[in-house]
Amino acid sequence: MKDLSLLAEAMKKEEHLVIVGHAVPDGDCVGSLLGLFWGLQQLQKRVEAYLADKVPAHYHYLAGSDQIKIAGEPLPEGTCVVFVDCGDEERVGESFLPLLAGRGITFNLDHHRGNPLFGDYNYVDAEAAATAEIIYELLLALSVSITPDIAQALFAGIVMDTGNFLNGNTTARSLRIAADLLDAGVNIDRSRICLFESKSPAEVALMARALDNLEISPDGAMSWISLSYDEVAAVGALELFPETLINYTRMIDGVEVGMLFREIKPGTVKIGFRSKGQVDVASLARQFGGGGHLQAAGARQSGSLPEVIEWVLKAVKDVMA
Repeated sequence: MKDLSLLAEAMKKEEHLVIVGHAVPDGDCVGSLLGLFWGLQQLQKRVEAYLADKVPAHYHYLAGSDQIKIAGEPLPEGTCVVFVDCGDEERVGESFLPLLAGRGITFNLDHHRGNPLFGDYNYVDAEAAATAEIIYELLLALSVSITPDIAQALFAGIVMDTGNFLNGNTTARSLRIAADLLDAGVNIDRSRICLFESKSPAEVALMARALDNLEISPDGAMSWISLSYDEVAAVGALELFPETLINYTRMIDGVEVGMLFREIKPGTVKIGFRSKGQVDVASLARQFGGGGHLQAAGARQSGSLPEVIEWVLKAVKDVMA
């Protein structure tokens, strides 16, 4: 679907909508979900929001974050479901997806390349820096007023997915929408403090452990951080997934590809990829069952932490050779 107005008209016909985002939610996921949540409520819709995992603490400042429910029971047969920021339906989480099996009309709003268009209504714009940009434009198509609460949520999504407007996915469109959101009531100081200046002691301890484990390849082109399950548990950070931790690998002079290997449970490793632009890390992530964007992608892989690191480093070397 190329026309958001057509999707908006279809959405207006639904009286009860359930919005879902991806597992281990990031800023774009949470911000997009909440922006749409408040927008649809303006239209007098019955709206619910679900995630497989808890909303990270630094997004609790966003209005409505306490109304996002943790998925636990199957949705009633025929429920209209809106997926936001999910590159495929499996991204909602292994335990959550079966609970959506009886869903009815499905909307798919996303910005990831390779999205398989799994919805009845799909709007996937890979040129958008964040799904929050798409939600903003959808809300305008729905004739929704952009309140300060909506603006704050969508601004968080754009800020986090553009890396403070420094990543290569940042466009003039991103900046124009951000300016509109500021005009609509974003509290820029609160955004900065909550997103970047309110880290818990456990997160700081995790950062220290991560930097201690940072490695650089002999040629200086790759850098990576590895965190074992036991190391993360030791600092009390099992439920924390800091989005910016991986950026330390990319900020080193000469490094083209940075990676974060985190053992989320024994035998399962979450892999993050970052690139300065010369290497398409989304294609690398797809080799390991994941996906993402040119400069930022991720995947999960079964195996021991040393095994997964060995496999991935070899794949990156092959691409860079």
